[in-house]
Amino acid sequence: MKHALITGADGFIGSHLTELLLESGYKVRALAYYNSFNYWGWLEDIPANANLEIVTGDVRDPHFVKHIMHGVDIVFHLAALIAIPYSYHATDSYVDTNIKGTLNVCQAAKELGGIRVLVTSTSEVYGTAQYVPIDEKHPKQAQSPYSATKIGADAIAMSFYNAFNLPVTIVRPFNTYGPRQSARAIIPTIISQIAGGMKEIKLGDLTPTRDFNYVKDTSRGFVAIAECDATIGKEINIASNYEISMGDTLNLIKSIMKSDVRFITDQVRLRPENSEVFRLWGDNRLISSLTDWHPEYTIETGLKETVDWFYKPENQRNYKAGIYNL
Repeated sequence: MKHALITGADGFIGSHLTELLLESGYKVRALAYYNSFNYWGWLEDIPANANLEIVTGDVRDPHFVKHIMHGVDIVFHLAALIAIPYSYHATDSYVDTNIKGTLNVCQAAKELGGIRVLVTSTSEVYGTAQYVPIDEKHPKQAQSPYSATKIGADAIAMSFYNAFNLPVTIVRPFNTYGPRQSARAIIPTIISQIAGGMKEIKLGDLTPTRDFNYVKDTSRGFVAIAECDATIGKEINIASNYEISMGDTLNLIKSIMKSDVRFITDQVRLRPENSEVFRLWGDNRLISSLTDWHPEYTIETGLKETVDWFYKPENQRNYKAGIYNL
């Protein structure tokens, strides 16, 4: 039985990955961000399991990180600040969490020895596509402070592979969506407002395209990469190899939810012109060639499952649909 540590396990992708690893026979140490209420985020939705240990803390503390990495075989490093608009206001926090947090994980893995590290990147590091589909050789473009810190974190991790032979893989999911996603993302923003009975919803620019991945496909991608030694030392996209505009996504959700809601452009939700990433379409040939992974969900089937989840009253209560979340 492999013993895995997941940082950021209390978040959207982290909680789904926790469930999948437990189903796959792993022993999991799940790190939730420390708070005085002993609240474990989305891990609260996971039933008690003898193979699940939940700890709280902060990846910005190198001594704590090394402490929780004792005895693990592999680290899935997902802990990060991810909201792009908030990165315009709190850039220093992004540097501390995303770059320093990744350094702390890699340094601890190096000192403890024998620990495999999967560092979670983002398709935002590519910026607006210079060509499509975007493969792993596409140039990096820091179009937001968030993406700049993720580029830095990826570089730190790869330096540990090159300099110290640390078994590192950069896992680069494109736009993941599904149950439990935060209200700062476009799909839960649309669904939660419609489910809340609103007749007009506020959104930003609907012209950019995205390569959406259902969260269960993203989680399977992490596991497939972790269980393949040929992925060590590589940067690997998890992508659907499909693009859809924000506007078409809105109309698809409206159709699924049988809604006649009207869209209103909210200036607050628009990124600065040079910061907006206008096109993302990921190439998934590398992961498909190294592992048996391929997307199982279409955008339609994934959105239907997501809508069903949001319609449950106990889930709607976790969202304040009328408040814009940076």
